Amino acid sequence: MYILRRWWERHGVAIALVGATLSAAWLLRQTQGAVILESYQLLTRPFTLGPTPEEHLTNARVLELQEQLVELESQNQKLKDLLGYVEAQKKQGIVAPIVGRSADHWWQQVTLGRGSKDGIKVGFIVMGHGGLVGRVVSVTPNSSRVLLISDPTSKVGAVISRSRSMGLIRGQGSNRAVMQFFDKVPDVRSGDVVSTSPVSQLFPSGLPLGRVESVNLEKSPAPEAIIELTAPISYLEWLVTYPE
Repeated sequence: MYILRRWWERHGVAIALVGATLSAAWLLRQTQGAVILESYQLLTRPFTLGPTPEEHLTNARVLELQEQLVELESQNQKLKDLLGYVEAQKKQGIVAPIVGRSADHWWQQVTLGRGSKDGIKVGFIVMGHGGLVGRVVSVTPNSSRVLLISDPTSKVGAVISRSRSMGLIRGQGSNRAVMQFFDKVPDVRSGDVVSTSPVSQLFPSGLPLGRVESVNLEKSPAPEAIIELTAPISYLEWLVTYPE
């Protein structure tokens, strides 16, 4: 007994340390370091300047909700503006959202989320906040396809409001269009307002189209002007359709 006690007094501390080390290693392996990580975070938290992971998640959620609120307020304001524009028109229009827009045909066509079930027909005029946008070219019960005036194949009879010089506008695949005049020497200058012509066969007269940005009277075979379209076609989300 005496020998055993003497042996334990010599080697007991080392055995205890080895046992503690092995236990710690086993615990670390089983928990994959989670206990040590949590202990480290607990000890160092008072000295950490930045937010905790939980605070990061909370802040991210708050930012997400704030951004959703801003988007909803923006959409609400756009709808209010559009409804005010509709009320100012003499004809009763059908408001429809843009639900389809191809990246390859961004300036050529859009798809509306309303169709024949809502009263929309082929040939309906399409207006946006700011002016003429295009014309309905096909309809299904629940959707409509609109050919935009910015499409290079689109042609609109136009007139300079100040001088009544007439011509034809064709799209350029952007928010700019080209107006080719019928007169050899048209009365036109930068800043002139451009509207649909009284002789236009597809659109009623007097619809706003844009403003003259620049003029080239030397252009052959006829003078031309670059027109900045009034309706911001690239950014529109809601449109209004009217009968011809």
